[in-house]
Amino acid sequence: MEALVFKNLSEADTERLGLALSERLFPGAFLALYGDLGAGKTAFTRAVAKGLGIRDVTSPTFTIVREHEGNGIKLYHFDAYRLADADELYRIGFEDYLAQNGIVAMEWCENVEDVLPEERLAIRILGSGNDLRTIEFKPHGARYDAILEGFPCSF
Repeated sequence: MEALVFKNLSEADTERLGLALSERLFPGAFLALYGDLGAGKTAFTRAVAKGLGIRDVTSPTFTIVREHEGNGIKLYHFDAYRLADADELYRIGFEDYLAQNGIVAMEWCENVEDVLPEERLAIRILGSGNDLRTIEFKPHGARYDAILEGFPCSF
C-alpha cells in the first residue's frame, strides 16, 4: 500500500487521528515517528495512548523510554533525540522491549534508522507551533498495510 496522507490537520484532528489509529494497533506494533521539533510527535503519541486507556504521557527525552500500562497492553514510548547512535539504544535494552509484545512508539527514528524493525508504520508529521499539520502514514509490511486499509479518511 502507498502512503496515506492527511493534510491541514488541526490539533483536534491530530488527536482524532491518533485515537483512530489506536483502535487498529496490535501487540508488537511499532510506530516510527518523524518530524522536527514541535511537530507534534509527543502529542500524537499521547492521542494513541489515550485510545489505549493511558493517561499522563509526556516526552521521554531525558529518560529515553517511558513504560505505560493500558487496557491490557503496554506502550513503550521512546525518544531517540539524544542518542548518539544505535548502540546506546541497545544498551538500554531495546531488544528486550521489542520482545515484550507491547506497542512501541519511537520519536526521532531518523537517529537510529538502521536498527528499526523492518516491519513498522512510519509516521511523518510536518508543521510546527500553531500551524496546521500534514501527517503521512507509510506502512512497511502486510500487518501495517492492513492497519491502513479502510482507515478513516474524513479528516
